[in-house]
Amino acid sequence: MSSLSDQIEKYLNKLIGKYEGQIEIKRNQLANEFDCAPSQINYVLDTRFTSEKGYIVESQRGGGGYIRIIKVSLDSVDENLQQIISSLDKPLSQREACGIISRLAEHDIISQREKYLMEVALHRQVLGIELPERDYLRRRILKAMLEVILKLEGEE
Repeated sequence: MSSLSDQIEKYLNKLIGKYEGQIEIKRNQLANEFDCAPSQINYVLDTRFTSEKGYIVESQRGGGGYIRIIKVSLDSVDENLQQIISSLDKPLSQREACGIISRLAEHDIISQREKYLMEVALHRQVLGIELPERDYLRRRILKAMLEVILKLEGEE
């Protein structure tokens, strides 16, 4: 049996697919539907619908509040790689790096083999240094990898 978070994520992704990449929902209604606390919905949004994974989440709190989830499409490989590279201006956690890498693989910008190689190269055990230096190093390595991919994309 999948976890409640998995079920909520699957449900939201199904809605996003049905409504062409954008949905607007009420947090409390969704919590009632899954018989959970609204904080569980927040957890799913914070961990499963991140910008690294290609989502924009907008939230309006209060009585008429809503959550809008938008799946950002990758129209131009070059533009999106440049956008990701330019966004790498702060330390990068392993989770954030894996999110970026997974999104690139989902959109066939990198192969599954490249995905696994990148994830291993950026893993905390491989980097082998303490925080916060590890997250700075991870960012520099990922940025260099993406710059190579962008360069090779431009040559094709």
